[in-house]
Amino acid sequence: MSTAGNLKLPLGSVVAIVTPMNEDGSIHWEDFEALIEWHIASGTNGIVVAGTTGECATFSIEEQSELFKRAVKIINKRVPMIAGTGANCTAEAIELTQAAADAGADATLSVVPYYNKPSQEGMYRHFMAQAEAVNIPQILYNVPGRTGCDLQNETVLRLATHKNIVGLKDATGDLERAFHLVYDLKEQNLEDFILYSGEDMSSLAFIKLGGHGTISVTANVKPAEMSKMCALALEGQFDEANAIDKPLRFWHKNLFIESSPAPAKYALAQMKKIATAELRLPLVRISDGNAKVIDQGLNS
Repeated sequence: MSTAGNLKLPLGSVVAIVTPMNEDGSIHWEDFEALIEWHIASGTNGIVVAGTTGECATFSIEEQSELFKRAVKIINKRVPMIAGTGANCTAEAIELTQAAADAGADATLSVVPYYNKPSQEGMYRHFMAQAEAVNIPQILYNVPGRTGCDLQNETVLRLATHKNIVGLKDATGDLERAFHLVYDLKEQNLEDFILYSGEDMSSLAFIKLGGHGTISVTANVKPAEMSKMCALALEGQFDEANAIDKPLRFWHKNLFIESSPAPAKYALAQMKKIATAELRLPLVRISDGNAKVIDQGLNS
């Protein structure tokens, strides 16, 4: 774990956990608890609740707050709990961040504002407003493929000087960018700033460049393997890590065969880890053809 001051963020494999649902779209609380217990038993190093993979964009603030409270209670400090608090309305993001702090979350994960397409200055002010408003460790999340907006390294470096902004989930898959950010953080004596890959296919290479772990979709289906792969990589045992990662590449690719988390939920339902593969609109279950691809992976 990171030990900047009294902060403890997980290193290694952090699952961006799905939110199990009933057929009517309500949250399946028993499955939610069972998934958390499975992850902890499998060696997952941390759990992101109500992130993008958790379908946070479809929740009310009240539902999201309840997810935070229940997750904190279930996890009970056995691993860090990171609450997804992103929104494209800064006031809403602050409200969710406060809800996470009130619930006892260890940190938050806040995505770049989607759809609005703010400038770099607008993104800087959005994240600074959250950091100034709520005293909790906060992780930035850059995923241009979903948000239509790209948080540049220069803006990350500006934000990293705030005591409450402690890390970045980088889902760009751009390893050259990651290399430069690792170097620039060292140059500015910001080496405690935690860097997570948000793109499973390049997670091993990201750690090799100096990253600290991954916030993973693949870990939903293969938690023990992702944990072991990341642990070996962080120890510098890259050949051994690669041997574990090689068969995981099927999942790195095909859990995005349709919009996430639809493929992951289908896989988990087939594995009997959740009761249904239900999602909330506008997302729907994966097609029969793509379901057959996931079945091939499950049966191999």
